[in-house]
Amino acid sequence: MSGESDLRKLLSGMRPELNDGLYVFCTVPGGAVPAGTAPVATVLEPEGLTLVLRQEDADAAGLAYDYTAGWITLRIHSALDAVGLTAAFAAELGSHGLSCNVIAGYHHDHLFVAADRAAEAVTLLEGLATRSGQD
Repeated sequence: MSGESDLRKLLSGMRPELNDGLYVFCTVPGGAVPAGTAPVATVLEPEGLTLVLRQEDADAAGLAYDYTAGWITLRIHSALDAVGLTAAFAAELGSHGLSCNVIAGYHHDHLFVAADRAAEAVTLLEGLATRSGQD
């Protein structure tokens, strides 16, 4: 099943959902996921393996991090070649001083925002969705 690519439909139907917990970005040398961790995402870079995982998993494994995030999933199934979705939500969040780190999964986009502003980010995204459905 291919995802949605119409920008208006993507924005009006994104249904942002804040996942439970706090998430961190860590890096480990090589390509091995440390035992006892369950990353929600990994990225292999020349400098090491980036892990996105629950803060408590990182703490238990003794992994260093310097950014704690809330994880928002956009519940619409977006096409991987859709144009404009990331730019639209990044501009909305950025206009309110919120950075976001985005990971695209096959079905959904996942946004990691500062943990202390995650609920605010969801509210802003819901507002963007509402405005996009009214145009």
